[in-house]
Amino acid sequence: MKDVKKSRENHLRNVSTKSRIKTLTKKTKLAIDEKAENTAALMSEAFSVIDKAAKRGIIHPNQAARRKARLAKKLAKAE
Repeated sequence: MKDVKKSRENHLRNVSTKSRIKTLTKKTKLAIDEKAENTAALMSEAFSVIDKAAKRGIIHPNQAARRKARLAKKLAKAE
């Protein structure tokens, strides 16, 4: 029972974190497209959340690197 409870808690945490990553990624891409002033802050926040998720094992480190690289590439292309 204890393992089941812990597994459910971890699942909720993982789903929440993945959702936050997706939301921040979309917001950052939108800010890049619109050339908003807060793009750097959103980019920093997105990188932070992605790195923490990789560190905690929620996503694979290679996936974290790929997501960050794609955001950085989009920003570089827009500039």
